[in-house]
Amino acid sequence: MPTYEHIGDFEMPVERVWQWYDSPGAFRRIMPEWEGISPIQAGALKNGEETKFKVSIGPIKQQWIARHHDVVDGEVFHDRMVKGPFGAWDHEHRFLPVDGTSSKIHDTVQWKLPFHMLTWWTAPFTVKGRMDQMFAYRTQRVQSDLSRIAMFDHMPRQKVLVSGSTGLIGMQLCAFLAAAGHDVTRLVRPTTRLPPDASNDSVVVWDDVKGTVIDGDLNGFDTVIHLAGAGIGDKRWNKKRKELIETSRTVPTRNLATLLANLNQPPKTFLSGSAIGFYGNRGDEVLDEASEGGDNFLAGTVRRWEESAQPAVDAGIRTAWMRTGIVVTPMGGALKKLLLPANLGAGGPVGGGKQYYSWVSLDDQIYAIHHLMMTPKCEGRFNLTAPNPLTQKQFAKAMGKVMRRPAFAPLPGFVLKILLGEMAQSLVLDGQRVLPNRLVESGYSFQHDHLEACLRQCLGKQKLTR
Repeated sequence: MPTYEHIGDFEMPVERVWQWYDSPGAFRRIMPEWEGISPIQAGALKNGEETKFKVSIGPIKQQWIARHHDVVDGEVFHDRMVKGPFGAWDHEHRFLPVDGTSSKIHDTVQWKLPFHMLTWWTAPFTVKGRMDQMFAYRTQRVQSDLSRIAMFDHMPRQKVLVSGSTGLIGMQLCAFLAAAGHDVTRLVRPTTRLPPDASNDSVVVWDDVKGTVIDGDLNGFDTVIHLAGAGIGDKRWNKKRKELIETSRTVPTRNLATLLANLNQPPKTFLSGSAIGFYGNRGDEVLDEASEGGDNFLAGTVRRWEESAQPAVDAGIRTAWMRTGIVVTPMGGALKKLLLPANLGAGGPVGGGKQYYSWVSLDDQIYAIHHLMMTPKCEGRFNLTAPNPLTQKQFAKAMGKVMRRPAFAPLPGFVLKILLGEMAQSLVLDGQRVLPNRLVESGYSFQHDHLEACLRQCLGKQKLTR
């Protein structure tokens, strides 16, 4: 069988790297964003434990079951595919100390395709490139996670409650917090369906409309992170949809803040979701946290959303609002919707392309939330956006370069308005040039300052040396 090898270098002791891999959040964190993998079960690093997930092979999703064997704690583990798309797959992860502060992982994979006679001559273009990108991504993700965790080694781990934990950001946030050693509980509604790999996680059940706890206790958490709200780009806007967009943010936020304010053991910190839609449509005006709000529908919604957290502030709970920009990941949000037209060569300027897109990588979204959580001086409004916002035309050009597709075919704004109605104006044709001044001043350093590097990592298009 062919053998694939990769060596990843880590500026961390081997014990820390092994500990990260053996954490409950590691499996979801390590899956490449572009692969469309759906975790089902994350097995511990013990003999006989199984990891299960669904993976996209072309347009088809297939289940992959891997069983761990020959595990030596702190040194090596193997996983062998017992069901999946390959004819065979046996993967050795060997953890090698370099010195007291650095280490390596030597990955060795023996594999073959279902039709074994095709394995050798098709390997260079069917498997090798994909594996090169996957292991490069894994190495970067593990190293960056470990570095962010180490920044707060001097502080105790926290007991954290997260609402909106099944959303795009919430799922990755919970996985990272678990990998960092925090004790994570999910705040869910009775109708919430947890992802399969989180089905055994601790939960508190509440009615977010009535503001009542149904099962569990809100007392005793160090930090509560609130990520609530119906998707603003999921459906065409009408009066009913706009009302839902607002009430799904303001009502749960007010109810949760009020509950926290009246606890016997309230949290020290309340991090409440928000959005850069607060600033409205501002052209090329440079905006930061001190800038005035806008006057359109989204600006008014965000203003009332932030005001809904006031009971927590009045109770003396350190409160921070996270004004999030366009989160860049192929797993969801704006980028996922842009990929198909971009692949077809239709990712050019939209409505002239002069409107600013203030974006943030999924990594920076997660790390910035963790930074706010662990930094006691951080309270008030924070823009969670990269320090280099781009016009829509520049954004499209960067995507075209990374994906090797033309990015010049324009899409007139009136066409979008016909297709999407009012939503097109607010979400696509309007823009804000937002800077994360307060976040940077608080000591946060960005993982991705520039869009091209962000896209290359999350889309599996990195320029590799090997």
